[in-house]
Amino acid sequence: MIKKFDKKDEESGSGSNPFQHLEKSAVLQEARIFNETPINPRRCLHILTKIIYLLNQGEHFGTTEATEAFFAMTRLFQSNDQTLRRMCYLTIKEMANISEDVIIVTSSLTKDMTGKEDVYRGPAIRALCRITDTTMLQAIERYMKQAIVDKVPSVSSSALVSSLYHALGLLYHLRKNDRLAVTKMLNKFTKSGLKSPFAYCMMIRIASKLLEETEGGHDSPLFDFIESCLRNKHEMVVYEAASAIVHMPNCTARELAPAVSGYTTSYKYIATLAITTLLKTGSESSVDRLMKQISSFVSEISDEFKVVVVQAISALCQKYPRKHSVMMNFLSNMLRDDGGFEYKRAIVDCIISIIEENPESKETGLAHLCEFIEDCEHTVLATKILHLLGKEGPRTPTPSKYIRFIFNRVVLESEAVRAAAVSALAKFGAQNDDLLPSVLVLMKRCMMDSDDEVRDRATFYMNVLQQKQKALNAAYIFNGLSVSVPGLEKSLHQYTLEPSEKPFDMKTVPLATAPITEQKTEIAPVATSKLPEKLAPSRQDIYQEQLAAIPEFKGLGPLFKSSEPVQLTEAETEYVVRCIKHTFANHMIFQFDCTNTLNDQLLQRVLVQMEPSEAYEVLNYVPAPSLPYSQPSSCYSLVRLPEDDPTAVSCTFSCTMKYLVRDCDPNTGEPDDDGYDDEYVLEDLEVTVADHIQKVLKPNFGAAWDEIGDDNEKEETFALATVRTLDEAVNNIISFLGMQPCERSDKVPENKNSHVLFLAGVFRGGHDVLVRARLALADGVTMQVTVRSTDENVVDVILASVG
Repeated sequence: MIKKFDKKDEESGSGSNPFQHLEKSAVLQEARIFNETPINPRRCLHILTKIIYLLNQGEHFGTTEATEAFFAMTRLFQSNDQTLRRMCYLTIKEMANISEDVIIVTSSLTKDMTGKEDVYRGPAIRALCRITDTTMLQAIERYMKQAIVDKVPSVSSSALVSSLYHALGLLYHLRKNDRLAVTKMLNKFTKSGLKSPFAYCMMIRIASKLLEETEGGHDSPLFDFIESCLRNKHEMVVYEAASAIVHMPNCTARELAPAVSGYTTSYKYIATLAITTLLKTGSESSVDRLMKQISSFVSEISDEFKVVVVQAISALCQKYPRKHSVMMNFLSNMLRDDGGFEYKRAIVDCIISIIEENPESKETGLAHLCEFIEDCEHTVLATKILHLLGKEGPRTPTPSKYIRFIFNRVVLESEAVRAAAVSALAKFGAQNDDLLPSVLVLMKRCMMDSDDEVRDRATFYMNVLQQKQKALNAAYIFNGLSVSVPGLEKSLHQYTLEPSEKPFDMKTVPLATAPITEQKTEIAPVATSKLPEKLAPSRQDIYQEQLAAIPEFKGLGPLFKSSEPVQLTEAETEYVVRCIKHTFANHMIFQFDCTNTLNDQLLQRVLVQMEPSEAYEVLNYVPAPSLPYSQPSSCYSLVRLPEDDPTAVSCTFSCTMKYLVRDCDPNTGEPDDDGYDDEYVLEDLEVTVADHIQKVLKPNFGAAWDEIGDDNEKEETFALATVRTLDEAVNNIISFLGMQPCERSDKVPENKNSHVLFLAGVFRGGHDVLVRARLALADGVTMQVTVRSTDENVVDVILASVG
């Protein structure tokens, strides 16, 4: 029914614009309902319409206002209302240039773009391309290519009109048989300018092809355009332009000049790579000349290229060991120059490799390294060099000259370096009788150190050295145990609880965990969910589905968090076990992914027995029925979290894998009829506060801070004794608490003595928690921690964990 307005109605204003008297502040106030649950699509749709109306009327939205409204609006993606969803797309495009961090909706848009609802796909593509920048282009390029050839017209057309790079290609192919039309298109875009570097590359190729067809030279406007691209801020455009000029037929020196000159600023990098290539391929007689050449400008290149040089020198030393003195002098000069950790580590590693491979270079190399650790800022390198001094120094003709350098570290350095220095001193005393009295005096001083590990090491070595027994020195100073000490303790304890005529077998004790290197061994997940590729389920979704399918785990509620895999064995042992910790509201499930690497054994009824150090209660075990050779399988443990003490979140579990062994024929895999029970002690498994907290992003931390309020606020101050820099403190706090840094507060400005770190998360049970850590750098780092949460117990948990 259509309402008819008479003249009186018109005069009174009936039927006028209902949004005519809107106020921006009132609309933004209404937008808070976006955060309400459940979502009211009709009301939210009306408010989005008001926002778009104000934007189209030229109303000015401040960046903070727009960002807050934008992030509130992103919650509306949880609704399946089609009209509301399409209005969200429209609002995203309108606010893309005003709000900050609009790419936060990338995953939501990508999900809609690749989903099954065709009505969403086209608009989602157009919205995504509006917020896409060069850093995201590679991530969505595959989806865009698929969308361009999609069978649904609305999807393919959306992809074409949204992508400038592809649109230029389309325009060119539509006009490529009409030279005049191509020329007009080039003139239009070269004058108006382009934003995308990919578009510039396409324009250069089109212009180059047109120049070739028209046989135009350097007097052509097209050549001027290509030459102007040599000054573009994007390297890919500069390279494309230079390549186009160089490949022009009958190109003269005058035309080549700008392309060549555009790259003269990089001659040092190119020369460095050229000389390092010669270092790797040249003859022994050319080494001295090449080293002189590269030393003239090595200080002017970046650390990345310096590392390349050092790696080439290392390879050359292996090839021509007689040239080690030339190499060593060059490396020692580089070691004195300024540089970052990776650069210095490359030099130290190279010097160490020269020392290990060329005995005659030992004293020279050790002297350079002793000089370096006098001013070394990197704990890792200092401890590495001290370990080398302890290993090689006692065997030199005059070992006493290294004692001063080592003991200086005890006086001047951090706890980790002091501990390493104590171990190095012990090796000198154990191997040199003449130095033993002096070492014992120094060791006695170390027993009064402020750090417990330094004191413990000094006390231990003091007692061993006083015995003056070579066997003890070899066992406890030079070599030491290679097994896990906690694992050994538990194995011995278990052995005493179950007396047996069989002697204790050290092979049942797991080896000590090796330090993490650049290469990490990963084991593929035991089970994967066969879902359509487009759905792209998250890792946690897959785990939720897997765990829900196990009858013993029903009724636990939703999965809160799954940890990264934790290795509980060495990679080379007969059984490889890793654990993934799944956290629920009141329980935890420990998933043990096990692999049997012995082809002459079949393991059955495999489970991991867990013994908690705190009030955690193991409720149930779900064993893996069978573990054949090289076929991973999983067993599970269900644990109830402490109910009486909510702050007891940390716990250490001792873990022992128990199973039935049936010997097998290695060739056929056929097991014997009889089997026997056996067990294998695993590394301890720790549950920390980070396992109970899920990261959440708070784009406006101040607003979130005020929203929670100070009802449950608590504050304490701590001294981070082992931390020496603000960067280190920030990284340690983030890693320990497992919370999300907000407002880029994880980036510490240079030359600052204070910093504030903002962290946000959700504690198990759905309780928001925020942390503000004020850091001050003096002799060490002092940290004032303020915690706010919707639950007082969560505040106590955080502070108790930090303390």
